[in-house]
Amino acid sequence: MIEFASLDSAFSSGGNRLCFVDPNNPLCCIKIARPERAPERKRAEKSFPGNLRPLSYFDENISDLAVYQRVEKSIGHDAYQLMPKCYGYVETNLGRGLAFELIKDTDGQISMTLKQYVWLYGLNDALKPALNTFLHLWQSLGMPSRNLLLHNIVVQQDNITQDPSIIRLVVIDGLGWPDIVPFAYYFPPLARYKAGRKASRLHKAIESLIKKRDTGGDWG
Repeated sequence: MIEFASLDSAFSSGGNRLCFVDPNNPLCCIKIARPERAPERKRAEKSFPGNLRPLSYFDENISDLAVYQRVEKSIGHDAYQLMPKCYGYVETNLGRGLAFELIKDTDGQISMTLKQYVWLYGLNDALKPALNTFLHLWQSLGMPSRNLLLHNIVVQQDNITQDPSIIRLVVIDGLGWPDIVPFAYYFPPLARYKAGRKASRLHKAIESLIKKRDTGGDWG
């Protein structure tokens, strides 16, 4: 069993889960449900008939693993150019977690989000080609996702050379088609069309963030 000192040792947190560095493998992170957002509590908050759904329905790790398996089946290993690898379930003293590849820069630091990068550096000469490569590959593979959000994408950098560069952009959350019946998994042309539409909105999101920064707004 993997042991964590406390909930406070998480390096990142979302609305439903905490993210920890695996103490036995610094290239791996583990996502665990926040205690107040455990599947049992989420179900208990629902009224009838929503509270009749199985616990698995409220477990983001179960849905994440299912999405990763489906993406690998429909797209193949090329998908891992754009998303971290998923290593499956692990047991911890804070509950069962789902293990993922931890995206790090070449200096060993955890890669910052695209939102952080744009806020600090804007759409600079390093980001432009990396973003274009990402957008082209995202559409050509027909990658399934909800809306691509700047805080759900990380920027992996080669920052130990004299000429720092961006290695790749990686989507760490929000994967999978949100449709009730996800036809795009079965029709690649539809998947490419939908993925292209999602990707095309990134430029607007980046421009909006830069404008907010330059006018003294809050990045939150």
